[in-house]
Amino acid sequence: MIDKDAIARTRIIPVVMLQDAADAVPLARALAAGGLPLIEVTFRTAAAQESIRRIAGEVPEAVAGAGTVINAAQARQAVDAGAQFLVSPGFLPEVASAASELGVPLYPGVATGTEIMQALAAGLTTLKLFPAETVGGVKAVKALSAPFPQVQFIPTGGVSLSNLADYLSQPAILAVGGTWMVGKELIAAKDWAKITELASAAVAKAKEVRP
Repeated sequence: MIDKDAIARTRIIPVVMLQDAADAVPLARALAAGGLPLIEVTFRTAAAQESIRRIAGEVPEAVAGAGTVINAAQARQAVDAGAQFLVSPGFLPEVASAASELGVPLYPGVATGTEIMQALAAGLTTLKLFPAETVGGVKAVKALSAPFPQVQFIPTGGVSLSNLADYLSQPAILAVGGTWMVGKELIAAKDWAKITELASAAVAKAKEVRP
């Protein structure tokens, strides 16, 4: 299973929505080739579980996780398919309990102090700030970090190459989640080379901030 150190090394987690599980393996290989081996496959499509299964079974250089996990049943389905981490858009005790029972890390979405306190009460200290730009972006991270210095954030939602450096320069930010390198039009076109190129550019930008 992945840990915080692995996320800190990568610093960028592509958030992928796959309509066809046949795209999972070439997409994962393209991202890994560009230096982004951690992949969050959102559980918003019928192809999600099989996509995770294929990445886990056929792309050893990549690590698949499941995103948009909103209940315990989805958590179990994702881990059964090979997901090594779980991400949710909000905090729900039943998902946190399931993740703990399954032995995988969960990064729940938070946007307020109340949600952060609920997550902390469940023993979680690495949290997804979501939707990051909508709730204040870097300013929100700075504001929330003051009363919660023990929390590290993974902002997702509105993060792009243009503001990547602003986010990664914040000490409280462990990594970011983003979709700009895995746009649905690129996946539909099966433009794996472009995806690798965009992943490489993201990694290069991240290294400018934290070599």
